[in-house]
Amino acid sequence: MSTAITFSEYGAPEVLRLAEVAPPQPGPGQVRIKVKAASVNPLDLKTRSGLMAKAVPARFPVTPGLDAAGVVDAVGEGADVAVGDEVLGSTVGGSYSEYALLERPVAKPEVLSWEVAASLVTVGQTASRVLGQLGVEAGQTLLVHGAAGSVGVIAVQLAVAHGITVIGTVGEHDTERVTVLGATAVRYGDGWVERVKAAAPAGVDFVFDASGAGVLADSVALTGDPAKVITIADMSAAQHGVRFSAGSADQGGQALPELVQLAAAGKLTLPIWRTYPLAEAAQAHADLEAHRNRGKAVLLP
Repeated sequence: MSTAITFSEYGAPEVLRLAEVAPPQPGPGQVRIKVKAASVNPLDLKTRSGLMAKAVPARFPVTPGLDAAGVVDAVGEGADVAVGDEVLGSTVGGSYSEYALLERPVAKPEVLSWEVAASLVTVGQTASRVLGQLGVEAGQTLLVHGAAGSVGVIAVQLAVAHGITVIGTVGEHDTERVTVLGATAVRYGDGWVERVKAAAPAGVDFVFDASGAGVLADSVALTGDPAKVITIADMSAAQHGVRFSAGSADQGGQALPELVQLAAAGKLTLPIWRTYPLAEAAQAHADLEAHRNRGKAVLLP
């Protein structure tokens, strides 16, 4: 037997419990890892609370978690890795566990910490996917709402690296964090539209909303075209004619290896705010729901 965090009803963080479970067995193409780090993502909170129940009904008990990094300890037929390899990736059946299954493991460079390796997966692939969907190119101007969040900071860095001018809306305490990444930081809240116009007098070409802070109507007005705005966080997207980007984070399977190499080379940074023992997953969820974090929260089984 092994340990995992599970929940058997929707609710507050307290529904998360440490349980004894049978280690999962890898199927064809899968590998099982001894988890060294598991990232906590906003979708984990929505799944636990029941906000995703209509879209993806739970089959209780559920082990939450999307991303993990660890050491391969069992290999399914056709998997192209070996026992003992250090890998990271998206999990099948949850990552808040002592053991987890990966379908498309990516090798973890030695210089990359377990915490960063686990944290890059969903947020990095999401940022890469949305930039591709927008089609923003060098020389154009991109507005990123929530630029200091985990998806936002990666989107900013990828865009700047491709010669895109980036404006990022942030809280007052996050101005420096986004500025050092090469973006122009503007404070969100009342008057943000005027501040963005002052920062980008030639106009804004595209908007990436990673905040869900009710900014879609004004963002469409800024670009003049709802097709130039994408959100990953505002469920009212359809009311504004805006695309809601969801689904597979990396449908082509190419983004994650590139992100890993950029991070290993020091060309992509992702702040880790705090680590928690696996048994304290409920506290991690409570901290994220209270917006206490300034970076990624990571569980260490």
